[in-house]
Amino acid sequence: MRVLVSGASGLIGSALVPALAGEGDSVTRLVRSPRQAGADTLRWDPDTDVLDRAGLERIDAVVHLSGETVAGRWSEAKKERILESRRRSTRLLAEAVAALERPPQAFVCASAVGYYGNRGAERLTEDSPPGKGFLVEVVREWEAATRPAAEAGTRVVNLRFGIVLSREGGALAQMLTPFRLGIGGPLGSGLQYMSWIALDDVVGVVQHALRSTDLSGPVNTSAPEPVTNKDFARTLGRVLRRPALLPVPPLVLRLMFGEFADEGLLWGQRAVPAKLAAAGHSFSFPELEPALRHVLGK
Repeated sequence: MRVLVSGASGLIGSALVPALAGEGDSVTRLVRSPRQAGADTLRWDPDTDVLDRAGLERIDAVVHLSGETVAGRWSEAKKERILESRRRSTRLLAEAVAALERPPQAFVCASAVGYYGNRGAERLTEDSPPGKGFLVEVVREWEAATRPAAEAGTRVVNLRFGIVLSREGGALAQMLTPFRLGIGGPLGSGLQYMSWIALDDVVGVVQHALRSTDLSGPVNTSAPEPVTNKDFARTLGRVLRRPALLPVPPLVLRLMFGEFADEGLLWGQRAVPAKLAAAGHSFSFPELEPALRHVLGK
């Protein structure tokens, strides 16, 4: 299979590209800089709607992973970048593949469990309605931007990622220093649920999505057993052999991160991978402690 990947140098893309190549797939990376250009690349710049459309003719599937990180203090400018980096780039790719005489077989696009908003202990499947909040609207716009590809007959899969566990980046990498210093702990009450997934399993789900012709639409891409933030902190502390008892008060988080503190840290989703379970997909790391030990080499 000839697969086009955006965000190939990111956390997920860096693991996915060699895995696809290892399965015998031919990978073409979307790159912005001319200095990155090569035989296995296509140029694009979503900010200016630049895309090498002619190069798409030889592509069998697209994996779209790029987008502005949501982590960090949100200013209005930051929020605009978060939204536009997803909406504009996704629409550019979806409209380009829709215009092809032979559209790709599959368009696998990153999305997020943030779609569900703050839902407490409610068990959330792909059929659950959206919640409320900025990230909810981002995900709705993000997924809507894939419609041109679907309307052209391409199978579209919107992978609603939970927190991806890797020591190379993402939320876990940011947690490691305070936890190793013995000052890690729950955020706020710690009762908010965390939908998580090991990076190895993310790669497996993407590969499954590329090849499973019955899979389409939103797909919760998280391990079968979400945990509360308090349980996550305790488990990480145990794996690192450090105490994890000091809760971080919501006020401190809001002073540090502003609006992101609520939606990104204090809100939670108990999302379960119902579609993947129905498709018979198995996870290498369905439980948190073995996943953390694998990711951290413990």
